[in-house]
Amino acid sequence: MHYEIIIADDHPLYRAALCEAVGAACAGSTIHQAHDVSALFTLLEQLPETDLLLLDLNMPGAHGFSALAHLRGAYPQLPVVVVSAQDDSHTVMQALAFGAQGFISKSADAGTIGLDVQAVLDGMTVRPAGMTSATDQSLDPGTVAVARRLAELTPQQFRVFGMLCSGRLNKQIAYELAISEATVKAHMTALLRKLGATSRTQAVLLAGRLALDPQQR
Repeated sequence: MHYEIIIADDHPLYRAALCEAVGAACAGSTIHQAHDVSALFTLLEQLPETDLLLLDLNMPGAHGFSALAHLRGAYPQLPVVVVSAQDDSHTVMQALAFGAQGFISKSADAGTIGLDVQAVLDGMTVRPAGMTSATDQSLDPGTVAVARRLAELTPQQFRVFGMLCSGRLNKQIAYELAISEATVKAHMTALLRKLGATSRTQAVLLAGRLALDPQQR
């Protein structure tokens, strides 16, 4: 069966290995690649019927679980599998709580990756061996609220949000996105309103609630 699959990871060698593993498991499918969140959004805008997304949590623009939370709102029908080297039980269960359909450790071999990808395409949820539903964790209400607000951002607003979290100034954001500073300010005003934040600093602090490492919050 033919699938449209996107692999989003900023490490070229691992991305190539992942493409090979997924391609072997899903022969005849088309695999697209993105090296950061901005490129991922561009692909999703071009390919609205994508069947599966494999998402690296640590690539540029992701900011912990923020990109995952946004994707669940913007593309609720798209199955997302998190692929990460940070595969402790807390991270795995948080990814599933944020709406991922599966979690694949970067230490998994090609055969396991292929089987997990096919399982998710068949409608199943996957996680690393040894982790069962009994260890699921729920999100606190404050984090859920932030995730829901992030889900309301448009892709362009999330791009601006990501650059804000990286410390970019408005003129730097304008240059990187090839838009005017006035447009950046308009996006900034809109995203602050949607996030319920009164300042850029508060928006960054809200993003911290979705950090991978609880100690970073």
